[in-house]
Amino acid sequence: MAGGGSSPAGGAGAVTVVGETLRIQGTLTSGEEIVVNGELSGELELNHRLTIGPKGKVEAGVKAKEVIIAGSVKGNVDAAERITLRAGTNLVGDVKTAGIVIEDGAYFKGGIDITRPATPR
Repeated sequence: MAGGGSSPAGGAGAVTVVGETLRIQGTLTSGEEIVVNGELSGELELNHRLTIGPKGKVEAGVKAKEVIIAGSVKGNVDAAERITLRAGTNLVGDVKTAGIVIEDGAYFKGGIDITRPATPR
């Protein structure tokens, strides 16, 4: 990778980028952050942040720690911590999360299930 980051591959801080010309079909699981600028269809599960860029197009069931959407998503989204819908987002599907931010100019059609974050006792 250009830039030579100091974090090891697959370690904390690692980011996988799905480029604009890349199209993925199937099940994608990851332990690191993913940025989608291309197309992805199927299932997507990660225990980190998922960012869907303005040119990103996802038709999948999504499960992640945090989801930031600026592109298009068709499918249900489950985020343990937070979902952020940026201006220009097009989301059709149900969401389940502890917190949600919907910016002006975002389109969302579906149901919202707000969950309680786990609190240690």
